[in-house]
Amino acid sequence: MSLESTKPPADQEADDYLERRALRRGSAGWLLLTGLGVAYVVSGDYSGWNFGLAEGGFGGLAVAMVLMGLMYTCMVFALAELSSILPTAGGGYGFARRALGPWGGFLTGTAILIEYVLAPAAIAIFIGDYVESLGLFGLTSGWPVYLACFVIFIGIHLWGVGEALRFSFVVTGIAVAALLVFAVGAFPDFDASNLDDIPVDESAFGSSSWLPMGLLGIWAAFPFGMWFFLGVEGVPLAAEETKDPARTLPKAIRWSMGILVVLALLTFFASAGARGSDAIQGAGNPLVEALQPDGEATALSRFVNYAGLAGLVASFFSLIYAGSRQLFALSRAGYLPRFLSLTSSRKAPYLGLLVPGAIGFALAAATGDGARMLNVAVFGATISYALMSLSHIVLRRREPGLARPYRTPGGVLTSSVALVLTCAALAATFLVDVTAAFIALGVYVVAVAYFGLYSRKRLVAKAPEEEFAALAAAEAELERN
Repeated sequence: MSLESTKPPADQEADDYLERRALRRGSAGWLLLTGLGVAYVVSGDYSGWNFGLAEGGFGGLAVAMVLMGLMYTCMVFALAELSSILPTAGGGYGFARRALGPWGGFLTGTAILIEYVLAPAAIAIFIGDYVESLGLFGLTSGWPVYLACFVIFIGIHLWGVGEALRFSFVVTGIAVAALLVFAVGAFPDFDASNLDDIPVDESAFGSSSWLPMGLLGIWAAFPFGMWFFLGVEGVPLAAEETKDPARTLPKAIRWSMGILVVLALLTFFASAGARGSDAIQGAGNPLVEALQPDGEATALSRFVNYAGLAGLVASFFSLIYAGSRQLFALSRAGYLPRFLSLTSSRKAPYLGLLVPGAIGFALAAATGDGARMLNVAVFGATISYALMSLSHIVLRRREPGLARPYRTPGGVLTSSVALVLTCAALAATFLVDVTAAFIALGVYVVAVAYFGLYSRKRLVAKAPEEEFAALAAAEAELERN
């Protein structure tokens, strides 16, 4: 593998290039990182997943959730191994850079950026909807609310990573506790006959009460099955700010996924069983809908409604963190303009926070279409999942002797399952929203043109991901000789 890099910049030659791009190390242990992993995802338990009922019915979404849960489980086990080998802020981009070269790294990093720039913009819109529905301060959903979200929560990130992760942990704890309270309140009204009450489309192949849209409905529900887990793969992006990352990251990834599986099962069955799949399939707030069979608000439904806002804040806040670290890593290595990776006196990548934040706010204010932006984010996510799973397979085959403090159970079989299911999920995005898929592809074309024509020959040799690649190339050369 050759390292495509030209002359380093002048400040790198003065040995202060990386010093001006240093993060605060040792700020997070496994507990905070587990909270971060859950925070990325928890808003998906409160809304969004239920639209999969309209695509596949209860049975279709149930199968999709199981398959997507299997995909994420296999993938996070692979990522746990990769993060113990390459504990850098690049996360998935760094893994693909080592396994697939500069092009693989850039394509993976770009896909991750698409996910982590678009998802916060979408969630800001959902926060605005919640603020309006709850009548908070008499505000209506619109750009002032979106701007307040970005300003306040980016400001906390600029304060410092330790403070940011602790804030995220507290808000996530509230959201998770509320999900458990919701399940306790909803399950007494559980009725199995409510699960398959969506009218059957007799013209659909293989249709039944459990699969009212037929077998194809299972596939169409894949993107919504992902919403129970979308974002957990971002835990490795905290590698450079973690205590003992080779041990801490795998532990946090596994715990995050375990918690998310439990929350997904409780939320899915309690919501559909208490009120009925048909009643909640189009609801913007399915958990609250499940608790209000007669439409009248109760103390419990109001509590869950406010907690839903906490869940949205937790995911919004943590996704901003993930996007800033991915942008920071790509910029530090020269894949994107280098000035974007400069850090402040508090070791926060301030431009890595402000630039994606400005883009996200502009998209939210200009479109107001949160669902479309989430679909674009899902498309980017599935591309990155495929490339990260492939990276695990390639590194296992090509570098079997590489030191692996943590090893994926099942080895390449596990990551192969993730790869196959990811490809199926990627294809399913075209069934749900073709426009969103082509928007993401358009962004990809522009990014690829920039890399191919400009930044590919301006990579920074001293960036951690590039040094890992150079070391691997040198060791391979020695083995050949």
